[in-house]
Amino acid sequence: MIEIKERVFFLNKIHLFGGLKEDQLAGIAVELEERTLPAESVVFERGVKADGFYLIYKGKVKVTRPREKGEKGEDFLAWLQAGDYFGEEALFENRNRSATIRTVEDSIVLFLSRRGFENLLKQYEKLKPNFLVAIKSRKLARATRFKWLGPKESVYFLARRHKIRLYQALMGPFFSLLIPIALFGWAFLSGAVTPVAVGGLLLIMILLWGVWQAIDWSNDYYIVTNQRVVWVERVIGIYDSRQEVPLSTILSVNVETDVVGRALDYGNVAVRTFVGKIQFDYVDHPNQAADMIREYWERTKTSGTQAQKDAMKNAIRSKLGLAVQKAPRDELPPIHYEDKEVQKKSLIRIVLSNLFKLRVEDGGTVIYRKHWFVLLQQAARPLTFLTGVMILMGIRLWALAQSPDRAFLERNALGTLRPDTLVVLLAFLTLPFLGWMVWEYIDWKNDIFMVTPDEIFDIDKTPLGTEERRSAQIESILSTEYKRVGLRGYLLNYGTVHITVGGTKLEFQDVLDPAGVQADINRRRMVRLAKKSEDTANVERERMAVWLAAYHQNISEFDAPVIVPHNDDQTNAAQAAELDDDNNNPQPGDYGEA
Repeated sequence: MIEIKERVFFLNKIHLFGGLKEDQLAGIAVELEERTLPAESVVFERGVKADGFYLIYKGKVKVTRPREKGEKGEDFLAWLQAGDYFGEEALFENRNRSATIRTVEDSIVLFLSRRGFENLLKQYEKLKPNFLVAIKSRKLARATRFKWLGPKESVYFLARRHKIRLYQALMGPFFSLLIPIALFGWAFLSGAVTPVAVGGLLLIMILLWGVWQAIDWSNDYYIVTNQRVVWVERVIGIYDSRQEVPLSTILSVNVETDVVGRALDYGNVAVRTFVGKIQFDYVDHPNQAADMIREYWERTKTSGTQAQKDAMKNAIRSKLGLAVQKAPRDELPPIHYEDKEVQKKSLIRIVLSNLFKLRVEDGGTVIYRKHWFVLLQQAARPLTFLTGVMILMGIRLWALAQSPDRAFLERNALGTLRPDTLVVLLAFLTLPFLGWMVWEYIDWKNDIFMVTPDEIFDIDKTPLGTEERRSAQIESILSTEYKRVGLRGYLLNYGTVHITVGGTKLEFQDVLDPAGVQADINRRRMVRLAKKSEDTANVERERMAVWLAAYHQNISEFDAPVIVPHNDDQTNAAQAAELDDDNNNPQPGDYGEA
């Protein structure tokens, strides 16, 4: 049975109950029903009537949704663990359950009935925004699936900019509508046709502008998962960027609002890290969003501390010859290459990727080269000249074929066959341009970006020339960011990955699928940091485990009673001490008479 104090402590860590005092939390804790569920238990199924609200006190559950009629199986939605909650969305919207919840391991949940939940919101109306933020995030997460998420990575917070930013962006197109309206009015009064045509064209352009602004607003996301904080920013055909930091690197979370923002309940949430900050601009319910980020940040720190304790306990058990139980680790986010799916559908992309080897992996080392479009740009001039020469050669051969008096091969005065002089000259003229193209290809191929388990390299080498090599330890990376700029970069899926290392930056320029390259680097960085931290901790744990094991093995000796001397022994010892003192410090008359 969970004590009330423990329940209050548990509730106080959950952002849903932010702002409540301990006595208020105690009142809520009393209403919660404790339920113990074994692994593989179905908490509720999709389609059933909502009976209440659930908090996971211990264990882990899986959220799934059965597929449409005629399709077998179910779609995975999320993992939820201790400190998470579920069931509130159906209660708010007064509908049936939209997903199936099943325990993954032995779990303890705290249940609040429908009536208790309704009474809770009536008694504490300030809790409603907390629930609304969570519900809105989960709905958006279900509608927007991010392929770069890890298999055990759950989205806790997901938001777009506040709608006021959309309204601000649409003000330009809205007021621009006055121009075609004026042209239509002019055409109506004057009977002219030209203003109608111009006005119609302007109207179409303005409508497209408004649609573009709306889509641009919907493409930006602020995301908090159980592993990282992410800002995804996209401008259709122009710009594509994703910035991310692990939760463990967060230093502080602050909220910035102005008068209008406080009135409309929006603001900026600044997540500060070791190298700067990621700012969530114009977020709806900013205080609730900041509380969510703080909660999962604190949870990450707590889980890290618990992992260290478990490792210490296992080290001691190992030294004592006892069985060691290692808890399974959460998997890191996968390395996802957005271009893979395109390659499966496009034979041209497959051929180009294999021909130019844009990504080569050998063991733990990955080598990237610049996009093939960069090669085309470099080889454009020699290719243009070569094409011109080939066209002239073709024209000459065509002229020879059409002429009855001339041929490509003619006999000279000695009777031997001789090729056409101009064709031969043009053929020789192609050689320097072919060499130029080979030079550009080698120059393109020599510019490589390399990621090993320990380091990253930016190598720039000119053919038969100098080589410039820049490198950094992968654990020294402070942050990464990728950008795809321009319509060309967006359509061909290439861009630059910016890597901050100390006070300098390395750039993987014009690489294919910069999002995949960023994920590649971040994964290896996280693995390297985890390995380095684990090695350091293992050394310290081993040293401490040896001491504690030695103490445990000799505890009987340390607990032995202390032997106190007998009174007679104490008297004899005191007399001996006095005699020794007298011998060392004789007093007058001690020697007496002879």
